Amino acid sequence: MIPKDTIDKLEETFTSLTQFTSGLTEEQWKLPSQLPGWTVQDNLSHIIGTERVLQGLPETEHRASDLANVKNDIGEQNEHHVDLRRKLTGTEVFAEWKELAALRINTLRSADDAYFAQESFTPTGPGTLADFLHIRVLDTWTHEQDMRRVVHQPGNQSGKSAGHTIDRLIRTIPIVIGKRAGTPEGETVVIEITGAVVRTIVTTITNGRGQLSDIAPPKSLCTITMDSDIFLQLATGRATSQELIGKFSVIGNKELAAKIVTQFNMMI
Repeated sequence: MIPKDTIDKLEETFTSLTQFTSGLTEEQWKLPSQLPGWTVQDNLSHIIGTERVLQGLPETEHRASDLANVKNDIGEQNEHHVDLRRKLTGTEVFAEWKELAALRINTLRSADDAYFAQESFTPTGPGTLADFLHIRVLDTWTHEQDMRRVVHQPGNQSGKSAGHTIDRLIRTIPIVIGKRAGTPEGETVVIEITGAVVRTIVTTITNGRGQLSDIAPPKSLCTITMDSDIFLQLATGRATSQELIGKFSVIGNKELAAKIVTQFNMMI
């Protein structure tokens, strides 16, 4: 089955990313992002590296000498692609991205069912290429926001890719509230996401595990409210709860809420 909805989201993000980065100055390209050791330019270089692999283009033989911020094998491969392009200007990296983005969308729009059904490694385990592309929406849109946040040019925060990313991150909330924070049996925690993407996340501990619900009970142990960009930063480990203090509010059990927001990072 051709994942048309996923392709639409990828094209939405690719287009937004291209339009946004087309006007960046060299100074802006070289600004440090929230990702340790990575600049705005490095974020785009990372996206390019992954899309080149998906397109079946030759892998880089370049090897980065500094792997201090690398945490796993995927991170190491990402760093090789990023480091390869550090000798380039932002304008040169943008030119490569613009050409590659057009090629990738053309490939995805013209591919058949068999192409998307191919077995593929994904960051969450074995799957199909369609599964990997579903994760690519999250990764690409998140890095677009990383870049925009640095240069103070917010945008593309309420489209299909935004909702898609927030909803994928929500999947891990029961683990955060249950296993990590140790919320007591039978108790409920509500997380209210406001702003560009609006969601109400109700999690109740049932038989020792967090369970999502569509309906909040009359009383919850605590309610944590934050806008969707703060949720994104916490959920992807871009910033800690201490760095974002004052950017979210708590009603109810503040001690439990503190445990939750300090262990919010859901990314590998």
